[in-house]
Amino acid sequence: MPKVGMEPVRRKALLDATLKALGDHGSPAVTMSEIARHAGVSPALAHHYFGSKEQLLVATIRNLLRQLRDDVVKAIQHAHTPRERLSAVIRTSFHADQFAPETIAAWLAFYADAQRSEETRRLLVLYARRLRSNLVASLAALCPREHAIRIAEGAAALIDGLYIRQGLRAVPISAEASIALTEDYLTAQLRVFADVPVIAAAPHPPAGTFSPQAGRRTDAAPIPVPSARLRGEG
Repeated sequence: MPKVGMEPVRRKALLDATLKALGDHGSPAVTMSEIARHAGVSPALAHHYFGSKEQLLVATIRNLLRQLRDDVVKAIQHAHTPRERLSAVIRTSFHADQFAPETIAAWLAFYADAQRSEETRRLLVLYARRLRSNLVASLAALCPREHAIRIAEGAAALIDGLYIRQGLRAVPISAEASIALTEDYLTAQLRVFADVPVIAAAPHPPAGTFSPQAGRRTDAAPIPVPSARLRGEG
């Protein structure tokens, strides 16, 4: 019987252990026993808290998204312009926590799992939509909306692509270099519109509404800033 008051501690240990196991294994084909061993608990206790490995995997990706949401909210608190908000989203996407080897490996595992799991696919789609929505929200204040949408697609593709390249160790690129590449892209794209007046967009909802369930998360409307990650759900 689990000790009273230990459930939050055990749950966090299992979420952290799932991330570690996915990173070590490189795929979602880990077992509940492997995860439990990483967490220092019995497989029976893991099943008691999460029911199944699939449910534990979904809880883990929601936890990643929740952490990302919190990091974005903190980052944009000090951003005063649309361009600063874009930079805040980029920096957060490549924050040390998000760029850790085990986190990148876990994201790759989730993308692979999305081919068979509708729940995982849904969460990743929501994440992608939220990233795009938040990028467009700031870009629309800097250029016409149709161009904002196009530029946002390119920036999101860069963010996700750099994650994949890092995860596959395709090239030795650091988080700093990834940030610089994405910033260079945005600067080059926006330079064309430097002197073009843009009609003000409708007021944005408060930053606290940024959520991975609604987009990449659980609240609703996008925050007044920029995936993934890319990129939790409550």
